[in-house]
Amino acid sequence: MSNKTFSPHSMHLIKNKTFDIVYRIFRAIILFGFCFLILQPLLNKVSVSFMAENDLYDATVISIPRNLSIENYKLALDLMDYLPTLFQTIIIFVISASLQIAACALAAYGFARYKFPGRNLLFMCVFLIIIVPPQTILSSLYLNFQFFDVFGIVKLISGRNINLLGTITGYLLLSVTAMGLKSGLYIFLLRQYFRGVPKELEEAAYVDGCGRLYTFGRIMLPDAMPMLTSCFLFSFVWQYTDTLFTSLFLRSYKMMPIAISRLTESFTRYWATINAVGSGGSGIMAQPPVGYVQAVVATGVLVMLIPLIILYLAAQRTFVESLSQTGIKM
Repeated sequence: MSNKTFSPHSMHLIKNKTFDIVYRIFRAIILFGFCFLILQPLLNKVSVSFMAENDLYDATVISIPRNLSIENYKLALDLMDYLPTLFQTIIIFVISASLQIAACALAAYGFARYKFPGRNLLFMCVFLIIIVPPQTILSSLYLNFQFFDVFGIVKLISGRNINLLGTITGYLLLSVTAMGLKSGLYIFLLRQYFRGVPKELEEAAYVDGCGRLYTFGRIMLPDAMPMLTSCFLFSFVWQYTDTLFTSLFLRSYKMMPIAISRLTESFTRYWATINAVGSGGSGIMAQPPVGYVQAVVATGVLVMLIPLIILYLAAQRTFVESLSQTGIKM
């Protein structure tokens, strides 16, 4: 028998390879755990949405439905008046997000390229918009738009203030003035992007006789299109899932966030109606089973997320490109 010995170099290679294998296995386990934590609530909602009512109370049914059913989807779509609500939601939020990003881009370009008195102080106010939750200023926002006026001019002319609550005008006014939902974040991201653009591009445009606004519109904005697209996606998604500003200004419109927030109430009325009819029209208020309510709400959340998933898949390449090109320079 021959004793096989390993050289120090071979032992070193074996140790490195063993460490590399153990590291990859450990990394895969950690990544799988994180992915499971993120996806598990969504997968649970998908599973519940396809369960029949009997499966919801069957202790042996955990994740895989025993009786597949799409009745939850039919019921959720009907209670939410899905297609008209979705169409009106997309139209309003696309307009609002476009106005918001246009205003934020103009403000960000000013912060990035021009020096003026109080610039640092005003940019600190932008940070306050990012840090302070909108719920903190909700009461002030409510009073400001309920008795809306511009330096007292409106009341001087008409004799009374304007109530912009419950109107799309107040909602769009926030977007136009770069004071909408998460506007501070968009100003910050766009400012960082504009600061990374070489100044020689603007100087060349000035030499060719371009004005400041023309340079901004024809030189800077096309170059910043990936970042503008990402900010637009952020704006649309946050508005699409927001109930605070939507209930404050758009409660008289068919909006998806309001439809989701009222889905439990709508299902309760529906349940009471069918039970009253089934009991001979006695009109007795019947409370629906809690599990069934949660299943319908989970289904409503899923059908609400479908447009967002499609939007992300369509703009994924531009979204990733903009994030990879953005530099965070102070």
